[in-house]
Amino acid sequence: MKRILFIICIGLIMTQGLSAITANEIIQKIEENENLSSISEGRFEISDNLGTRVTTFKSYEAKNGDLMLEFTNPEDAGQKILRLENEIYLYFPDAEEIIHLQGDALKDRVMGSDFSYEDLRGGESILDKYSAELDGTETVDGQECYKVILTGKPGAKDIIYPQQILWVDKALFAYRKGELYSYSNKEGSYTLIKNMVVKEIRTISGKSIPFHMIMTDTMKTNSKTVFKLKSMQIDIKIDPAIFSLEELTW
Repeated sequence: MKRILFIICIGLIMTQGLSAITANEIIQKIEENENLSSISEGRFEISDNLGTRVTTFKSYEAKNGDLMLEFTNPEDAGQKILRLENEIYLYFPDAEEIIHLQGDALKDRVMGSDFSYEDLRGGESILDKYSAELDGTETVDGQECYKVILTGKPGAKDIIYPQQILWVDKALFAYRKGELYSYSNKEGSYTLIKNMVVKEIRTISGKSIPFHMIMTDTMKTNSKTVFKLKSMQIDIKIDPAIFSLEELTW
């Protein structure tokens, strides 16, 4: 009888081991969830010491990661951001010119928000640039999450944040919370510079989409950006011409 119980226990342990998910698999599932084409409308509520202002936008995103973001509120109407692979271009209708952002300019804040242009960059998989480590599970807003630590790989280029800590919903494989770090003055350590909290996730056509997100910049006083989607259409046909430099000037 003891032998039978021992064999059963060993079998359960082996089954649990085989079914355990790895940090890399979690990241891959996140990227699978984010691989979609979409048209959406939303807003940024940008708050700082001067008060709060609202910008609205319409965005188009292709499955390959190309993105066109057009601002629609009266003050910023016609301003556009285009992401092609890992490159960012801006268009300002008053100046009637296209600006290719490079270098330190990518650290600038999008419309004065707590999101930088670097945050909009696409390109490679996260796992091409980061090593991923699973640091157990934690509960965020009542939802059980995987806690994943991403650390930039030596020699990897264009790393926005050398370390990130992400809390990933175990059921939806979507972010619930994130901490973004830069290098500190002390070798081998990091400084928290941004906090991200997702307040609402909606499921559309099997995809888990953050509809309400808050980003705060820990290096600035009273700095907060609330991101809200009003609507989103998924996996619909989008004219490829939208994702072109020519389209920026229309």
